[in-house]
Amino acid sequence: MSVLDGIVRVVADSDLDGLMAAAVLKASKPELDVHFAHPALLRAGSIDHLIDRETAICDLPFHEDCGLYLDHHLTNRPNSEQQSVFERQGGICHWRDTPSAARAAYDLMKSELDLSHLDEVMPIVDALDSGGISLEDFMQDGPIIRLSRSLSLSDPEHMQVVLDQFASGFSLAEILQSHKSRLDALTSEREIQAKAVKENTRIVDRLAICDLSETGIRSNGYLVTAIAGPEAIACCVIHGYMDGSIEDPNHPALGASFYANSFREEDNPYDLSMLATLLDETGGGHANACGCRVQPAGGANRQLIQSDKDDNLEKWLNLWANRDNKMLR
Repeated sequence: MSVLDGIVRVVADSDLDGLMAAAVLKASKPELDVHFAHPALLRAGSIDHLIDRETAICDLPFHEDCGLYLDHHLTNRPNSEQQSVFERQGGICHWRDTPSAARAAYDLMKSELDLSHLDEVMPIVDALDSGGISLEDFMQDGPIIRLSRSLSLSDPEHMQVVLDQFASGFSLAEILQSHKSRLDALTSEREIQAKAVKENTRIVDRLAICDLSETGIRSNGYLVTAIAGPEAIACCVIHGYMDGSIEDPNHPALGASFYANSFREEDNPYDLSMLATLLDETGGGHANACGCRVQPAGGANRQLIQSDKDDNLEKWLNLWANRDNKMLR
């Protein structure tokens, strides 16, 4: 009997980790229908129509109506009562403290099928998702890092192609070669991102604040902290649009991501998820990498205005200023 018995669809996060977790499940059951989503979409109830006992959720927040839950984010983990009710009702909870959701999926399925074609890529997925990549490897911007940057909800067809390749047993070299022209183009895009990061980053109290809102440019924490240097313990990346929507991957809602500077010699002692959940009840992630949406000041239910971003940032900085008293893990 397989844990995938009765599962017909997968809903997974749209990054490399979510895709690889879904690929592991699809390798075992090729007929699975895979949908990619953003955590905020799930938390907002926007994809409830996809979630029932025939659904596996990977690398996303817990949903009590799914049939199989697979993740590794601390803030997504169901509490003991939620998990007990979920399992009594027939759900399978596979939350594991692993470097990636893909690793949790790999460990779940490795006794059922041969996953050796993924052995080369798995350590890289682990490293990218858990802050384990070195500054040297990141700055080299190799093809796997560029492949991870190529994945986006704005190009679902590309995501399905990459998913099917990993699930079908293609070697990593074959997959990278098949997307060579796309990955080559991302080299110049990285240069544009780096220029934007340099122009829009300031360090306040050892927190690198990179405001890319309204520019259409996104950056992960690796690039911001690589440019900010060891003075920054962590970074806050603001992205999206004031009039954006979580429903529109080409014009996303205004949000912020918090990342520890994994290139420093010292480990990050602070739980950054406290910043992500300070104002947004749908925020969350890891202690070292997490995110949220910018909220209207005072909890009002209205369209965002410029002062809301300033208000949110001020509150994040106030908590950060007290990090040694309030944010230590």
